[in-house]
Amino acid sequence: MLRATTAAALQELPQPLHLALGVFDGVHAGHRAVIGAARDSALKVGGSHVVVTFEPHPIRFLAPDRAPRQLLATLDHKARILQRMGVDALLALPFNEALAALSASEFLAMLCQGGSIASMAVGEDWRFGQGRSGDVHFLRAEGDRLGFTVYALAPVMHEGERISSTRIRQAIRDGALAHATAMLGRDYSIVGEVVKGQQLGRTIGFPTANLAIDQELLPPDGVWIVRAQCADTTWHGVANLGLRPTVDGSKRVFEVHLFDVHPDLYGKTLEVTFLHFLRSEQKFAGVDALKQQIHVDACQARDWLSSHA
Repeated sequence: MLRATTAAALQELPQPLHLALGVFDGVHAGHRAVIGAARDSALKVGGSHVVVTFEPHPIRFLAPDRAPRQLLATLDHKARILQRMGVDALLALPFNEALAALSASEFLAMLCQGGSIASMAVGEDWRFGQGRSGDVHFLRAEGDRLGFTVYALAPVMHEGERISSTRIRQAIRDGALAHATAMLGRDYSIVGEVVKGQQLGRTIGFPTANLAIDQELLPPDGVWIVRAQCADTTWHGVANLGLRPTVDGSKRVFEVHLFDVHPDLYGKTLEVTFLHFLRSEQKFAGVDALKQQIHVDACQARDWLSSHA
């Protein structure tokens, strides 16, 4: 998948372009409807399916005091999700003072530098340009003038309410991952670099990969059944999220024990998907008791994975 920061870089793609525009934090089911409309248009008439987004999240530039502290997906994570969806290119426009100052007409002219635009898909209430002057009515008028089709997608609902990143974040904080999954249209995952920890796990027979998580939202502390992916390889295992009160208790960590394999993952990027919550974190009498409980956790996780294959 082509990744670009300027529209002009899209000229190397097969033309015409079918654009899906939005912030797409988390790429949830509502976002997928917009992205899917652009994909369907590309499949119908040919050309390239392109997602246009912004980095950083515009609210972090325009109103940092209102911006969420943690994201549902960083830009790199978002790119992984979009690639699995079959998107041809990701245009991540740097959201800065210059971009914020563009009028709606100037923003549209910038997008046209990527080549011939056949269609644009947006949420029906999407606004853009300085002062939020651009909307669906403006896009349709420009589409009639310039020859592209506009698809304006209605909000996607879940349990009678509009799906939003705010609702999904709250569900994840509450540990209600089934609700988060329903709104995302996928299991929730995080992405992080594997870093060196205390390496206690390997001394008790349960080596772990410790992930550095800075920007993405984590669910409640405890032991989780997970799926982990590095490049094209996928494993299952159990992950502990928390303070490790039996052995440390000073710093929140996220460590993953993979079943039946011991790959060297230091410095590599791991995507970990949360499948099922096993238990809350607890303090044990000592390392032997902890080791026994990890064994129980692993057996329960294997049983759960077997029954949910």
